[in-house]
Amino acid sequence: MAPESLTLYQQRIEQQLQLTMAAQPQSAKRLHQAMSYSLTNGGKRIRPFLVYACGTMLGASLTNLDSAACALECVHSYSLIHDDLPAMDNDDLRRGKPTCHKAFDEATAILAGDALQALAFDILAHADGDLSPQRKLKRLAILANASGVAGMCAGQAIDLAQTNQHTDLATLEQMHRLKTGALIECAVQLAYYSSELNSPETLDTLTRFASALGLAFQVQDDILDIESDTMVLGKPQGSDCKANKLTYPALLGLEQAKAKAQQLYQDALAALDCLSYDTNELKAFAQYIVARKF
Repeated sequence: MAPESLTLYQQRIEQQLQLTMAAQPQSAKRLHQAMSYSLTNGGKRIRPFLVYACGTMLGASLTNLDSAACALECVHSYSLIHDDLPAMDNDDLRRGKPTCHKAFDEATAILAGDALQALAFDILAHADGDLSPQRKLKRLAILANASGVAGMCAGQAIDLAQTNQHTDLATLEQMHRLKTGALIECAVQLAYYSSELNSPETLDTLTRFASALGLAFQVQDDILDIESDTMVLGKPQGSDCKANKLTYPALLGLEQAKAKAQQLYQDALAALDCLSYDTNELKAFAQYIVARKF
């Protein structure tokens, strides 16, 4: 079961994203429509949730957390637009709706992704709030690092290179720690630097929690690609198998993949036990991640 605050934070980020897009220039109206279409069409919003939940736990203001959550979701949405393109994963559905390049066209989708990536850094650079310049700069650096060749983009490149290839567990985990895990770790790191806390130990522990959670999320995604259906998933069921993608069930078998997800869940809980805060909300969220059906 998801924590009660998940719905509240989902509502908050939806409102913040709508306000963000309403403030953007509309000189290129079709581009603006494509950006809004992809950014505000729902989703689990797990990265914003982690920003809000961790940041609130650490005493950060909602104003500081709003900018971090919006920027991170802009990067995530841009990555989904580009992942769905014919040259990448070639998907027709995202969150139960036509993907951006299907709803608009391929060129507009590419530009919408480009613009959302740029918007993310604009949000952080011009964020309201009382953060020190050093912390504002740190948030920019963290998001840039997690998004590029040291993070998400590298993971996607490995994913493409491994299609139709046989590989080992270490390569699979490296791919997902970069492709999926980097932005999930980024969420808790942005939360930390949106607060005034100065505790490297806390930052390290939250990062360990997020690392285990990010990998658990991906293992569960791989399991759902087999066990769920298109209506529930909001994207084509079995698409990974059909594309000969490297997945945990393909490498370990379905039952061992489920055991892997549970072990990662326990690793996430163990990290939270090291924190001197009320972590029940984060523990409930970790349980939700490995028990979800979409």
